Amino acid sequence: MIKADERREEIANYVIKLGQVRLDDLAEHFGVSRMTIHRHIDQLAHQGVLRKLHGAVTAQPSGVYESTFRYRMTVGTAEKNALARAAMDYVEAGQVVMLDDSTTSCAIAPLLLEIKPLTVISNSLSTAALLTAADDIDFICLGGQYHRTYNAYIGIVCENAVSRLRANVLFCSASAITGTTTYIQDPQVVRVKQAMMAASNQRILLVDHFKFNNVALHALDELTAFDTVLVTDGIGDAQAQKLEQAGVRLRVIRTAS
Repeated sequence: MIKADERREEIANYVIKLGQVRLDDLAEHFGVSRMTIHRHIDQLAHQGVLRKLHGAVTAQPSGVYESTFRYRMTVGTAEKNALARAAMDYVEAGQVVMLDDSTTSCAIAPLLLEIKPLTVISNSLSTAALLTAADDIDFICLGGQYHRTYNAYIGIVCENAVSRLRANVLFCSASAITGTTTYIQDPQVVRVKQAMMAASNQRILLVDHFKFNNVALHALDELTAFDTVLVTDGIGDAQAQKLEQAGVRLRVIRTAS
């Protein structure tokens, strides 16, 4: 019998794929009662993955929360790839590189295969799956409690593991930016990212320009806490100039059309 969390992931992926689905159609598609669908949708809505409407449900793309890891992997791929390529300017053979659990950092992982030897540290299972089999890359997987939403380990065990390590450079992202402050929705993720920042000599933030229109609950840090902020060129000249005047070390990255 399928587990409840696995069923919820199937429902979330189905709704994300279609955009909006009637509750009756969901019940028919998954062969369960309308009451069962309601229970699953209520939980997914509580997690911020889906939005419940009258008689239907829609994907919750990013307004309050960047939903599931699988969904985030499907959006902004051109921006993520451009940021990942730019990140390679900060990597040298022999370094210790730390990657957070963001899908932007996941875009960096395959590019590291061209710069070896390296030691790579991450709490991302997607990054681990790619790099554990690579020659000349020593991979350190940060443990902790696995969260399906992020496809990563977070929590106090992960934080403690980070605190015992030191990296030459950290690449990380954020869910939202308001003014000069970065935000993340989940406080556990905030604490892991803050631990990573404290454990790294150089801190590089990678964000696409859409993050400036998002909303998230918990402050991560000021943009000035990062040695470099890589942002895609959709940010606009006026906003970029304002950030630079605030002391943000900004580098605008051109996104391939």
